[in-house]
Amino acid sequence: MPFAGWEMPVQYEGVRREHIAVRTKAGVFDVSHMGELVTSGPDAEAFLQHLLSNDVTKIAEGGAQYSVLCHHDGGVIDDLFTYRLGDRFLTVTNASNHERDHAWLADHAEGFDVTVEDAADRYAMLAVQGPEARWAVGRIADGELPRRMRTTTLGVAGADCLVCGTGYTGEDGVEILTPPEHAPALWDALMEGGVAPAGLAARDTLRTEACFHLYGNDLSLDRTPIEAGLGWCCKLDTGFVGSEALQGAEPAQTLVPFAFTGPGIPRHANPVHTEAGTGVVSSGTMSPCLDLGIGMAYVPVDASAPGTPIEVDVRGKPRAAEVRSKPLYPPGDRMRPTNSEE
Repeated sequence: MPFAGWEMPVQYEGVRREHIAVRTKAGVFDVSHMGELVTSGPDAEAFLQHLLSNDVTKIAEGGAQYSVLCHHDGGVIDDLFTYRLGDRFLTVTNASNHERDHAWLADHAEGFDVTVEDAADRYAMLAVQGPEARWAVGRIADGELPRRMRTTTLGVAGADCLVCGTGYTGEDGVEILTPPEHAPALWDALMEGGVAPAGLAARDTLRTEACFHLYGNDLSLDRTPIEAGLGWCCKLDTGFVGSEALQGAEPAQTLVPFAFTGPGIPRHANPVHTEAGTGVVSSGTMSPCLDLGIGMAYVPVDASAPGTPIEVDVRGKPRAAEVRSKPLYPPGDRMRPTNSEE
């Protein structure tokens, strides 16, 4: 299907089969649609500290960090991963926001001795995820894979690649940035090792079980990172663009995970009713592992405690649900960031 200017595989052998393969063994996603920006120059760190919500000075050499890019009013422009690679930084953007992100950084570069380059055409990106993912990549790599939230340059299937200990499924694994001309050989080597191909639909069900945000659903210019539960990656004392608007913020709504207690499948934009007021589903799907309708929703803060009953309007039919804790599926718990990784 068309997605952000790309032709993206929705599924190969079925969403449930691909989802379970990632949860039990290993699956690979072609995520080459993600964008890349390279920031370099004497002021690179100070410049990114000015724009990104997290504390960029805490990224060690070869380290990775999650953050959001905020508008002056605190709305979220995008959520990003940034890697420190020697004297430069590589930032991975969401495909649909890549051009806007690049323009935002370029527009704010005045006064900084810095260069921001669009590097999207330099990389293809394959995400190998699951309990056997590291074994599957390790067998075709010429060195040790990086640990969680770290990066390293390794030969993988015969070409130098940037291997990152990150992912979007709640499972262990790595994301491999490789020269585009090498991607088919890398894909074939993973297939030969028994890794299952997985499409866009399984990527969505997996990240929803893990309660990972999707830009355009759970994050947007109309929502702040505080509302979205991302206050942990917003270091307000760094003075990043948008931090002033977030100071002392006490939002009326917050993002919560939920699960149906009966039949039905929630979908994006379904209305939510609680005793404390109304809300809206931001992400919803059928969980292949829980065999329940699950999702995330913005609800009044007074209705956000786990166990709180809520009602979701699915095409005019009220469906009973309750607020749950993160992650909705337990394996995601081992991949939640620790304080040191934040």
